[in-house]
Amino acid sequence: MNFHQFAETHGLIINNLVMDKWMRVPTIDHPNKRNGAYIFDGQSGAVQNWAVHEKPISWHSQEPYKPDPQMQIKREKAKQEILERQHKAAAKAAYIIGSSLKDKHPYLVKKGFDTAKAYVWEGKLVLPMRIGEKLVGCQTIQPDGTKKFLFGQRTKGASLTMDNKGRDILCEGFATALSVRRALRELKERYTIHVCFSAGNMLEVAKGKVNPLVIADHDPVGLRVAKKIGDYWASTREGEDFNDAEMREGTAVVSQSLIAFLGR
Repeated sequence: MNFHQFAETHGLIINNLVMDKWMRVPTIDHPNKRNGAYIFDGQSGAVQNWAVHEKPISWHSQEPYKPDPQMQIKREKAKQEILERQHKAAAKAAYIIGSSLKDKHPYLVKKGFDTAKAYVWEGKLVLPMRIGEKLVGCQTIQPDGTKKFLFGQRTKGASLTMDNKGRDILCEGFATALSVRRALRELKERYTIHVCFSAGNMLEVAKGKVNPLVIADHDPVGLRVAKKIGDYWASTREGEDFNDAEMREGTAVVSQSLIAFLGR
């Protein structure tokens, strides 16, 4: 099996194979998005389909290794290109946020936050993403819920934090975070909620945090990651996240489901 075939078995759609740098590509389950990525150097590589993989899946050729005398130069060039793309993405994120207005947004209304205001730019909801205090990019959300990151931005370890000096709480999406915050306010509990933007990234954001609570999406990847981190809440219904549960049951009910995790 060659690398192209290996990538296809994991759901990636690669039309033009590019060497020596991570490339974002569509997947069979999300053909209109770039929900997959790969890297390939001619002898080895890796793929990741964010719908199913927590981390990249490696591939190695069965053919005898033939060293490329230009490999080190190529790798250094690829690293520099990555850094340049990350720098441009951070600058673009700063521009977008600086040009945004705090306003209501159809996505938030649909998720049960009729009066909530957040950054809105050109009709898109804008969520700043930081590593520590450093802005590295942003996620944009269309009114229909379509989500995108900026091209080339750093996402690993990046999060959006709602800090009320309480226990660290990790979740995937912004709507989930807003619902968790509303439930904890109902209980008069402090919180430090981290929007991680994907299940796999929760593992990165969790590093260095003591006893974080994961508010997991009830899907295979979400539950698997949550179990690796520690304490976690999950809906009893498959496919639901905390926001779905709140919309279905009401804030008072879902807030009560958190009490067992709060040490009361």
